[in-house]
Amino acid sequence: MFDNPPESPLPAGYYTDDGVPTFDAVRERIEQRSATADGQEALDTELPAERSAREEREALDKAGADRLAQIRKSMGLDR
Repeated sequence: MFDNPPESPLPAGYYTDDGVPTFDAVRERIEQRSATADGQEALDTELPAERSAREEREALDKAGADRLAQIRKSMGLDR
């Protein structure tokens, strides 16, 4: 298909002779990216700063919900 397939930083075998990525190559890259994202998420949730931010966000959400309930009650809209 291509006269000169694009140069790839990936190892040999990732592209066919026509310059198209193989299914195995695409699957491997997706799995690598997914694993990296999962690992980063695990690290983020383990950091004290992340825990603190999450707890603060939860407290703000609860305070907001409580305040909204008070306003609805004062207006006679409580359910």
